Amino acid sequence: MRSSPVWIPTLVLCVLSATAEVPVTPPVPLEAPPPVLPAHVPPPEIPATVLLRVTIDTAGEVSHVEVRQTAGVHFDRAAMAAAVKWRFQPARRGDVPIEVRVDVPVTFVPPVHGHHLETVEASGHGPPGGGAEMEAPPPASDAPVMDGGTAPAVAEAAPDAGASGPPSFSTTVRGVASAPPPVAVGDFHIPVGQLADVPRRSASELMLLAPGVMLANHGGEGHAETIFIRGMDAGEGKDVELRLNGVPLNEVSHAHGHGYADTYFIIPELVESLRVTEGPYDPSQGDFAVAGTVEYQLGLARRGLMASASYGSFATRRLALVWGPPEASEATFVGLLLRQGHGFGPNRAHSNAGAMAQVELRLGDETRLRLFGTSYGARFSSAGVVRETDVVDSRLPCDTDPDSQFFCLYDPNQGGASQRHILSAELQSRLKRGGRFVQQGYVVLRQTRIRDNFTGFLQDTPPGEEAQRGDNTEGYYRGSTVGLRGRYTPGITLLGQPQPLELGYVARFDDVRTRSRRLRDSGGAPYTTLFDNQVRTTHLGAYASLRAAPRPWLTLRGGVRLDTFLFGVDDENRPTSDRDGPRIPEESLEAYGFFASPRASAEVRLSPRLTWLTSVGLGARSSDAAALSDAELAPYARVASGETGLGWRLEGEGRPYTLEARGAFFATRVSQDFVFDEKLGRNQPIGASQRLGAFISARGTWAERLDVQASVAWAKATLPVPGASAWKLWDGTVMPYIPQLLGRLDASLRGTAGVAGEQLGWSLGLGHSAIGPKPLPLDRYSESIFLFDVGARARWKAMELGLAVENLLDTRWRESEFNYVSNFRGPDAPASLLATRHFSAGAPRTFTGTLTVYLDLQEEDSP
Repeated sequence: MRSSPVWIPTLVLCVLSATAEVPVTPPVPLEAPPPVLPAHVPPPEIPATVLLRVTIDTAGEVSHVEVRQTAGVHFDRAAMAAAVKWRFQPARRGDVPIEVRVDVPVTFVPPVHGHHLETVEASGHGPPGGGAEMEAPPPASDAPVMDGGTAPAVAEAAPDAGASGPPSFSTTVRGVASAPPPVAVGDFHIPVGQLADVPRRSASELMLLAPGVMLANHGGEGHAETIFIRGMDAGEGKDVELRLNGVPLNEVSHAHGHGYADTYFIIPELVESLRVTEGPYDPSQGDFAVAGTVEYQLGLARRGLMASASYGSFATRRLALVWGPPEASEATFVGLLLRQGHGFGPNRAHSNAGAMAQVELRLGDETRLRLFGTSYGARFSSAGVVRETDVVDSRLPCDTDPDSQFFCLYDPNQGGASQRHILSAELQSRLKRGGRFVQQGYVVLRQTRIRDNFTGFLQDTPPGEEAQRGDNTEGYYRGSTVGLRGRYTPGITLLGQPQPLELGYVARFDDVRTRSRRLRDSGGAPYTTLFDNQVRTTHLGAYASLRAAPRPWLTLRGGVRLDTFLFGVDDENRPTSDRDGPRIPEESLEAYGFFASPRASAEVRLSPRLTWLTSVGLGARSSDAAALSDAELAPYARVASGETGLGWRLEGEGRPYTLEARGAFFATRVSQDFVFDEKLGRNQPIGASQRLGAFISARGTWAERLDVQASVAWAKATLPVPGASAWKLWDGTVMPYIPQLLGRLDASLRGTAGVAGEQLGWSLGLGHSAIGPKPLPLDRYSESIFLFDVGARARWKAMELGLAVENLLDTRWRESEFNYVSNFRGPDAPASLLATRHFSAGAPRTFTGTLTVYLDLQEEDSP
C-alpha cells in the first residue's frame, strides 16, 4: 500500500495592526509543522486552500484559530490542528511585543511523483480575507518592509523535515490586535482609540460607547453613577457587574445600595479598552451581572511622560501625570490625577486625588507577572433634588431668576466622601501543548459616607411635641475584600477546534460594616439608626465553558456557572427589650445560598463578513445581607435572557478603513427587581419584571484619521400582569425612570498641517447623546434630552493645547428626575399628599482649556 504523503501548507500572513503609521515588526515563524491528513482521506486532485484567522499572542504562541474559508471538513481540521502548534517570534511595535491577528491561507497541493513538496507559484488576488497578492517568493533577506499596507505579501512553502533552520515567511503588516470572539451580539470589545478625543468628565462616561447605556448622577462628582443599561435601572451597580483589570468593584450589602460600584477613581488616560457584555451570556460573568458586565482594561500605548493641566468653568482644575517607560510594554505605567472645582451651582464643590501604577515582569519565556495598585480619596458636596413647583414659583433660597432657581437646593448637608485602595497580582503562564493558566489575587479596602435628603420633613414623626428633625439619611460603609480568581485553558483540540475548553473559579471574602442613620436638619447630628450591620460574606464560584465547530460555518458555545454564598451578619441595631423583658441590642445570623447558571450560544457564519449569533443564559444577583433571616436558604434574584442578531465587519484586503455593524433583538425576565424608594433613598424590591428591546450600532475608522461610532437602542421595561404568561413580555405596567429610547454618537477626526515648515497635529472630537422621555410614577413622562460636546486639540512638537465644550447648546436638562410626595417647606408646614416632580439639575455649558506636555517620547509617538 502506498504510504500517505505529507502535505505542506503554503502560508500567506496578512497582519491587522492598529496604526499604519507606526513601525511594526511582523511575527517571524520559528516552528511551523505542516498539517497531516488522516490516512483514510484521499489527497486533493487540485490545490485546496483553507483560510485560517490566527491570533498570535505576545509570547509568539497561537492563542486562537478559526476558519474563514473552508476547503472541506477534513482539510479544515488538519489545518487547524497544525496551526495551534505553530510558534513565532512575536510581532513588535518598536521593542514591545504585541498581539496580532493574521489571515493564513493553508494550501494542500496534490502529490508530485518523486517529491514530497513543491513551491506553489501563483498570481492574482489571494482568497477572501487575505487581502494580498501572491507571487514567487524572494529570498528571506528581501522581505518587504512595512509601508502602510501597500506592498504585496509574499508566500513561500515550508521546508521539508530535513531542512535546517526555521521556515521562511515574509509579511506585510497593516492591521491590529484582535479581540476574543464575542459570546453574543451584545458582547462588545471596545478599544477607546481616537474616541478619547471626545470630551468626558470621567472614565465612567466611557461606558456610553456601548449601545443602550445611559448614566445619571444625583449625588455630585465623586458619587457613583446610576447606570441604565439594556432597559434596566441598574442603580449604582446592583444589576451590572463592574471590574477593573479583573478586580471586582461591586460592594456587597452597601448602605447606599447592594452592589454599589464607583468608577470615578479610574484615570481615563490609562483606559485602553472596555469589554461590555450586555446580558448574562458568558460563563465567566458572576454576581450582579443581571443586565451585563463592564470591565475596564488598562494600558498605555504612548510611552514616555505626559503632563497635562486643565482649567475651566466654575474654577474646575485638573492635573494629570502619566508615565510609561519607553523600554517597557504597554502594561507598565504610572498615573496621577488631581481634580478640584467649585461646581456649577451652590453646594457642588468637589476635590479628589488618585494614583494608579502597574508593572509587567517576564519570568521566563512563558510566564508574565502583572502587579497593579491604586489609591484614591475624594470629597464632594451635593445639591440633591428640588421640587419642580418650587422652581417655577421661585420659592428656593436663591436669587429669583430662572437659572439661579434651577441650580438651587434645599439642604446643604448633602454630599459624601470616599476612599479606595487596591492591590492586585496576576500571573499568566503558557503551558505545554498550547495550554494557558491565569491566576490573580487582590485586596480591596474601601470606605464611603454619603448623605442625601429626598423628602425633606415627610418621614420623621417623633413622639410628643418635639419638632420634626428632618429626613436626611447618612449611609456609611467600610469594608475590606480579599479574593482569588483564575482560569485554565488546556491545550486540547475538539472537532478540529483548538483550546475549546476553559475552566475558571472565583473565591472572595468581604468583611464590611454597613450602617444607615437619620440626621437632624439643623447641624446634621444623627438621631436614629435605620440599620447597623457587620457583614461577612464568602463567595465561591466556578465555571466551565466549551466551544465546538461541528461545521466550518457553525460554532457552538456552552457553559455553566455555579456560585455559592455564605453570609454571617451581626445586627447591632436590635431593640433593648422585647415582650420577654430586657435584651442585648445585638443579634447574629447566618445564611447560605447557591445558584447554577447555564449559558449557550450558536454562531452561524452566513458569509465571510456576516455572522448570525443567538445567545441564551441565566444569571443571578446575590442577596443583600440586611434582608436575611437566620439559617434560611438565602434568596437571590434570577434573570433569564435571550438575544439574536447579526454582526457584519469589513476590514483588510488592502483597505485603509474598517467598518463594523451589529444589531439584535433581546428579551429579559428578572424574578426580583428594584425601583427607587425616595423614603429610604435607595432601591427597594418590587417583584418580577421583564424587558423587550433592540439595538443597532456601527463603527467605522479610516487610517487613523477618522473614527466614528453611532448607536440607537430601544427597550420597554414592564411589570408583568399577575397570572399572565411569561412569554407576554410586552404586557404590564411600564416601570418608572427607565428611558425607552437612547441614541449616542462619538466621532474623532485627526490630521496634520504644515506651519512655518513644522508639522502641526490637530484633532476634533464630537459627542452627542439623545435620551427619550423617561416614564415617571403616576403616568407622567420626562422631557427628551439632547446634549452635544465638542473638543479640539492642536499639537506642535511636545506641546499640545486643547479646548473642550460640554453641553454646547447650554441646555437646561434634568440629569435625574422623580415623581413623589415630599415636604421641603419646613417642619411646621402641612405635608402635601400630591406627588410632584423632583429633579437634580444637569451641568450647564462648560469650557475647559488644557495644556499638555509630552516628554521622553519614542520617535513613533511624535506628531
